[in-house]
Amino acid sequence: MSHASSHTCSVKPSISLRPRAVKINGVTIPREEIARETQNHPAAKPVDAWKAAARALAVRELLIQEAARLGIEAKPLEDEEGRRETDSEARMRRLVELEVRTPSAGEAECRRYYEQNLHRFRSPDLYEVSHILIAKSSGETEAQSHEIAQGLLSRLEKEPAAFAELAHTYSACPSREVGGSLGQIGPGQTVVEFERALQRMEPGCVYPVETRYGHHIVRVDRRIEGRQLPFELVHPRVAAFLEERVRRTAVRQYISLLAGRASIEGIELEAATSPLLQ
Repeated sequence: MSHASSHTCSVKPSISLRPRAVKINGVTIPREEIARETQNHPAAKPVDAWKAAARALAVRELLIQEAARLGIEAKPLEDEEGRRETDSEARMRRLVELEVRTPSAGEAECRRYYEQNLHRFRSPDLYEVSHILIAKSSGETEAQSHEIAQGLLSRLEKEPAAFAELAHTYSACPSREVGGSLGQIGPGQTVVEFERALQRMEPGCVYPVETRYGHHIVRVDRRIEGRQLPFELVHPRVAAFLEERVRRTAVRQYISLLAGRASIEGIELEAATSPLLQ
């Protein structure tokens, strides 16, 4: 009795994982071009990066073809850093300028957005801060650094006025020469761990904070509350934001319109990203 049939059935057919060819109205986007584009679309899985890159290039091809169909020409622009558009980028930009109209944001619309998002229009809180840094690179082990920091905290509980002296003696930060003072600092001026800790501190108190640089003994000498910015000051920024939001929506709708009229193979464009929206 032959067992050939049972043996044959146990072999699974091989499945090719190679992506399908991507074509826009019969024009093939080379696989190597998609592979190069993946570096601009980081993703957890390579296949997701490939799909995102293919979508972006497919949209680009759609726009280039439409610009050619309409006979659109444009002079490439150059930015302040000397980067210059390619001829294709210039034609795509001009296509959208001509075909996608977005209204200006009116004052009433801007004021409504401002009033609904007051928290977005505050000047940042500022802090006058002093610290003592027991650096991780100072030769001590982690346990020793922690022990030194705890010892300084204990001493400062008894002798708050000794902060400047202890900073001069123990701190690994150049601020030790001025009693540990960092001056007035705001958002983005310190590492994120330090910045988050500041937001929880009360002026006049001393706190332990650990960052990538080591153990800090931190004292907030003063906190300057941010203030609400008046509508008149932020009106141009609000208008620009709302107009850009409308423009992006309009561009996506325009691309969807082009995609609906096109013959597209190998990729779905529902979640496509336009090269004009980067």
